[in-house]
Amino acid sequence: MSQEDYLRDISEIKTLMNKSSRFISLSGLSGILAGIYALIGAAFAYWLVSNSGREYLILDGTVFRLIILDLIIITLLSIGTAIFLTTKKAKKNNEKIWDSLTKRLLTSFIVPLLAGGIYIIIILSNQKYGQTGALMLLFYGLALLNASKYTLGDIKYLGYTQIVLGLISALYPGYGFWFWVIGFGFMHIIYGAIMYFKYDKK
Repeated sequence: MSQEDYLRDISEIKTLMNKSSRFISLSGLSGILAGIYALIGAAFAYWLVSNSGREYLILDGTVFRLIILDLIIITLLSIGTAIFLTTKKAKKNNEKIWDSLTKRLLTSFIVPLLAGGIYIIIILSNQKYGQTGALMLLFYGLALLNASKYTLGDIKYLGYTQIVLGLISALYPGYGFWFWVIGFGFMHIIYGAIMYFKYDKK
C-alpha cells in the first residue's frame, strides 16, 4: 500500500467516525431563512408597539398577545424550515434523519431551551419585562452550546455569540429588542451563510 492510499484510507475512516458521532446534515440555508423570519417578525413587533400609543407592554393587552403570536409564528416557521431542508439534505447524502444521535442532539438542545422558556414565562407573569430579550439570547446560546457536541462544531460559536449578546443585553435592558434583532436575525443569517458555503456547497 502506497503512502497516498494509506492517507486516503485514514481520511475515509475519520469521515466515517465523524458521521457516526455527529449529526452533520444541518442546513445552512435554514439558518439564513430563520434570520430573515426573525427580522420580519421584529419589524412587525416594532410597528405594533410604535403604533400602540404606549412605550410599555401590558401582559393581558392585545399588543402583547400579538407579539407572542408573532414569536410563535417565527419559531414554527424556523423549525419547519429547518426540518424540511435538513431532511432534504440528509436524503441527498444518504444519511439517517432519525436515530439515537438525532435524539441526543434534540434532547441536548430542547432541555435548556425549555427551562429558559418556562423561566421567562414565570418572570413575565410577575410583570418583569426588562430582561426578556437577554434571557432568550442566553438560554438559546446555552442550548446551542449544549447541542454542538452532537453536530457541526461551528454551532458552538453561534452559541457563544448569543450568550455574549445576552449578557451585554442584560447590562442595557432598554436595548433588549435590538440585541434580540442582532442575535436572532443578523447572527443567524451570518452563521447560516458561513455553514452554507462551507458545507452545503460542497
